[in-house]
Parts: sequence; C-alpha cells; structure tokens
Amino acid sequence: MNLSPLQKARYEYSPKLPGMLRGGISEISVKVGAPTESVADQAKIKALFPNTYGKEEITFVKGSNTSAAKKQVVGVILSGGQAPGGHNVICGLYDAIKATDKNNVLLGFKGGPSGLIDDDYIEFTDEYINQYRNTGGFDIIGSGRTKLETEEQFKIVTEVAKKHGLTAIVIIGGDDSNTNAAVLAEYMAAHDTGVQVIGCPKTIDGDLKNEDIEASFGFDTATKTYSELIGNIERDANSAKKYWHFIKVMGRSASHVALECALETQPNICLIGEEVAAKKMSLAQITNYIADSVEKRGNNGENFGVAIIPEGIVEFVPEFSKLIAEINELLAGKKTEEFNALPNWAAKYEFIKKGLSGESFAVFDILPEFVQQQLFLERDPHGNVQVSLIESEKLFSEMVKAELAKRKAAGTYKGKFGQQHHFFGYEGRCAFPSNFDADYCYSLGYNAFMLIQYGYTGYLSKVSNISKPAEEWVAGGMPITKMMNMERRNGEDKPVIRKALVELDGAPFKYFEAHREEWAEKTCFTYPGAIQYFGPAEVCDLTTRTLALEKGE
Repeated sequence: MNLSPLQKARYEYSPKLPGMLRGGISEISVKVGAPTESVADQAKIKALFPNTYGKEEITFVKGSNTSAAKKQVVGVILSGGQAPGGHNVICGLYDAIKATDKNNVLLGFKGGPSGLIDDDYIEFTDEYINQYRNTGGFDIIGSGRTKLETEEQFKIVTEVAKKHGLTAIVIIGGDDSNTNAAVLAEYMAAHDTGVQVIGCPKTIDGDLKNEDIEASFGFDTATKTYSELIGNIERDANSAKKYWHFIKVMGRSASHVALECALETQPNICLIGEEVAAKKMSLAQITNYIADSVEKRGNNGENFGVAIIPEGIVEFVPEFSKLIAEINELLAGKKTEEFNALPNWAAKYEFIKKGLSGESFAVFDILPEFVQQQLFLERDPHGNVQVSLIESEKLFSEMVKAELAKRKAAGTYKGKFGQQHHFFGYEGRCAFPSNFDADYCYSLGYNAFMLIQYGYTGYLSKVSNISKPAEEWVAGGMPITKMMNMERRNGEDKPVIRKALVELDGAPFKYFEAHREEWAEKTCFTYPGAIQYFGPAEVCDLTTRTLALEKGE
C-alpha cells in the first residue's frame, strides 16, 4: 500500500487519554453518581425502558479496578454517515480490550447494523487495526443506515450474539443510532441475554449535544475542513473582487456547522435556521437581508462577498414548510404516478396549481423554476420531499439577483452582482481527524470498554471537560434514556434522543449576533488555514469556537 508522508506520520501519533484512564486498566475505578431521568415524558420513557431507565451516571477515577474478570467478546458497528475519528473509536476500544486480556476478542460487523443481522464480520488483529489509526473515513468496516428497531431484528441479533459468544455490542452513531442502541439494550436486558449495549456519540452536524455531551465527534474536524475552504474562497473573493459566493454547508436539522464556520471565517452573511424559524422569516425577508449587504458593499465599490447557507434552511422558513407539507399531501398514494405520467413541466405546473392552497402556490410561484422542479424530484422512503436535494444556495442567489435588478431599476443599487455556488458536505466527512478528534474518539472507544468491563448497559460513552487539555478530561458514562423524549414519527409516538438545535440565547450565537452587522458591510474575513497536526498545542489542539464560547473561554 502506498502511503503519503502525512499518513505515515499519523499512524505513529499516540492519542491522548483523559488522566483517569492513563496508567493501566488495573488502576481504573468507578464512582457512582445520582440516578437519572429522561429530559421529558418521564413516565412514558420509564414504561418503555423498565430494565434500563433511571440508572446512575458514573465517572471513572483513579483507584483499584473492582470489575469481575471474564473473557470479553465484543462486537462493534459504525452506523449512519461518516465522521472523522470513527476509526479511532474502534482503535481505542480494541486497545482497551487487549490491554485487559490479550485473549479478549473484538469483532467488527460490516456495513453498519445490517452486518449484525447478516452476520458479516471481521475479527480485528493488531496488523489490521494498525492500518487505520488516526485516519479518516469509516472504511475499516464500512457503515450503513439500517435501523435496529423491530422484534424480528432483535431476535436475529440475539442469535448472532449467541453464536459468537458476544458479551457486548458497541454502536457508534448519531441520535437515531443511539436511540436504537437504547432500545436494543432494553431488549437484551429484558430477555436476559447477558449482552451489554454501549453507544458512542457521532455526528458532524453537531446536534447530538446536551449538558452531558459537550460535542459529538467529527464536528471539530469537519468544521475546520469547511472553514479552511471557506477561508480560501474569502481570500479569492477579496483578490478577484467580482463574485458573491453562496456556500451551502452540512446541517439538515440544526445550523451548528454554519454557525461554527461563521465564527471561524467571519463571512458577510450566515443564515441560522433556528433564528429564521423563531422570527418566522419569509423567503422575501431572507432575500432582502442578503440583498441589503450586497447593495451596501456594491455601492462602496466592493462587488464581492461570502454567504453561508445551512443545508436545511428552507425547512425553517414557515411558509416553505407549509408548502412542503402540502406537496407531500398532494403526491400521497398513487398521485405520484399520476403526476409523473404528465407529459411536460407545463402540465405538471397546472396540476400543482390546482392542488395547492392559494397561499402556498404564491410561495411556489416566486421560486426559480429549477427549485420548483427540485421539489418534485424522487421522494424519500416515506413519500416526502427530499429537502437535501434543494439547491438552497442557488435559490437564494437567484432571488437576491432578482431583488437587486429591482433596486437597480429604482436607482438605489449601483454595483455589479456575479454569483458562484458551492456545497461543502462530503469534503469534511472523511478528513484526517484533527488532534482533538483523534484524542476524543480514541478516549470514547477506550472508555466504552471500561463501561463494558464494569457491567453497564444502555449507556453512552461520555468524555467531558473537553475544552481543556486531554489530561483534564473526565471519562464516564450516562444512561442513553436520560437524553430521550417522545416524538411523533410516521404517525406513531416513539422514544427518540432529542436533537440539539442552535440556542439563540447561547454564547456562540450571541457573539455572532453582536458582530454580524459589521461583517455584513465590511470585509472582516479571517483565514483559518489547514488543520495543523504538528506544533504548539495552542495551534494543534485548538477546540472549536463554539465550544470555547460555551465554556466562556
């Protein structure tokens, strides 16, 4: 295998563990905290999780290891979209397993949860694991989006676990995956299988976050990667001085990525979906907000700028959400076939006009035609609009262009408007993890095995105080049920982990809010540059601006 110099060097990097996990497995003890309850709907969650609800939070401390010795055979899966650092979670888990007893076994089930169902696995060895240390991607065993949620699936997983003598399963994933981990843990406990289930918090979107999870892994690396690219574009914009760059970034349900990139790069415009929803902003209001910045800068001779757009922005616009809901209803059942059979867009347009309310059609009609058509592309498995297919960066640049034409005709806008469009998504999902993510993920994996060794199930591997140097990090675990509430999903009330949205009264947003007016008019760009792996800690181990502001640093 041909390796780049950086890849060789990253293999040799030794991830830093929290202080209490250093010095040997035999020196790790456990401190039991208070019992927990779910964030909402306590009675309902307790009823659904009678065997795993209300358990205590725990913290690992220096002391004598009092866990019962037994051979451990652990299965691990990667679930959902890729996030930098996933390999290191598995490496940390493997190292802790083998440090405890070299006869312990770690099985990696391939392709996500379906690997558990299909019994498709690999037994990890030193030689195999060493190829993936401190590298990006999920290619060590692959990932998938199959959900473990049915009785039939649980029975199959139980049989696979029994076949291999599994003592525990570790699920590395986001909010949905860890919800499934909690449900699987409850099933295993209720049926007295002896199989523990532990979750690890992953998502570059940053929405698996709460008072216990200060950051999900991968968010640091992904936002640093996007911020480097945005900074490069800002420098190009400031050099060429002739384009406005509309940049869409990841974040379907929350705007954490957009906000962090804005804090890193200080663009002229950054839309925050949660603010759009709170203020009930219309498409026209958003368009005018961006156009005001373009006009002021253009009239000052600065015909360039950068606008950051979260991937899911349109879902936060109330009138657009209503439009999407009506379209979903319009194409319900066999009506999709009827719509697709129409001969051309003109016929489809008339079908849409008849089927929508006057209010929603008015919104539909102001959209550029390419966006109108994107709303009627292939549906998701539930028959709904795939909002991620909407090119919102192009939507707003076209609407701003039309608004500026009106202003030019009125004589208020004297500049020139050129557009460029970008979408940064895949570019950040498999990047070489930053030192922070390499350390954090390795610690999560190592810590996950300590939870297994001490007999916990239905717990999330938790590493906190992570804005400080790794020596000061705190390792432990919390019951996954603590994060859960009931939500309506596909016509049913289901227990799910509550998504964390951008808090409009939180320090990161408040800092952005205090500076954005200046950024909108002036050129205040900052250029973060590439992720640094070697050098002083204040450069290489730097945390996100979001986390630093949340911690008052």
